[in-house]
Amino acid sequence: MNLLENIKESAKKHNKRIVLPESLEERTLKAADIILKEKITQVILTGNPDEIKTEAAKHQLKNLDKAIIVDPKNHEKKDQYIDLLVELRKKKGLTRDEAAKLVEDPLYLATLMIKSGDADGEVAGAENATGDVLRPAFQIVKTKPGISVVSGAFLMILKDKEFGENGLLVFADCAVHPNPNDKELAEIAVATGATTRAIAGFEPRIAMLSFSTKGSAKHEMVDKVVNATKIAKEMDPSLKIDGELQADAAIIEAIGQKKAPGSEIAGKANVLVFPTLETGNIAYKLVQRLAHAEAVGPVLQGMAAPINDLSRGCSVNDIVNLVAITANQAAEN
Repeated sequence: MNLLENIKESAKKHNKRIVLPESLEERTLKAADIILKEKITQVILTGNPDEIKTEAAKHQLKNLDKAIIVDPKNHEKKDQYIDLLVELRKKKGLTRDEAAKLVEDPLYLATLMIKSGDADGEVAGAENATGDVLRPAFQIVKTKPGISVVSGAFLMILKDKEFGENGLLVFADCAVHPNPNDKELAEIAVATGATTRAIAGFEPRIAMLSFSTKGSAKHEMVDKVVNATKIAKEMDPSLKIDGELQADAAIIEAIGQKKAPGSEIAGKANVLVFPTLETGNIAYKLVQRLAHAEAVGPVLQGMAAPINDLSRGCSVNDIVNLVAITANQAAEN
């Protein structure tokens, strides 16, 4: 059984409620049909019930009658969600009339359902920009206690089983935060450790990457990584983490032993935390293309509840996989 199959099987055990707010988008509906057929998670669709049923019939989808459908314009908890949104945004001067309009937006409705405990996670982005998906998430669900930054991790599945955890490495941040400071970088490391445990299912060995290994170079960018490693250890003493390490010292045992003797991470890392977004994003794309690796993600981390953003070029299978990942994240919250 491969990683994605394991993730789906784990999601089935948790039986979480995942809301899909893009309920008339063809790939989303087809993914929902598969999820319900395979009983991966419960599915909540936000939209006009008649329109959803029409689209389901059009695409010959037989399982969508098992979905929970919430009509943004007419449902029993609408007033409750309006009150909640007014309370959450009162310091920003949000009026009740403004809130009444926002709760009819499926992306706002989805996050209000999560905040109220009526859903466990959300997957969107097949037809909405990342900013539109994340805006209500930041306003309503917000970040986990002790975490101020949201980041994006990729599960990198390599053909060469020599590296990481039998060919699986977790990369972060590759998607969200351009230039984290030392505290933010530490938060990204801690969040990535949690993601690794929840989704990949193994104990993280985290390498904090740099162009220097254990003082081989002197620069403020190296200092940031050294400080971040120290802060991360203080935030979560259970984490196996070391830095600063160059990439080869992190993943190749002979080089790790030479450059960082005595390190329990050097040469054995299965999680790579990059010092900036540009390095992480470039690295995952190069590994994906040159090593023909499968890149699963980005998995957003650091939110108080799992809300994940799809690429607008995503496939049906991408949506199914991300829903399963989101359910596993929800089980760890």
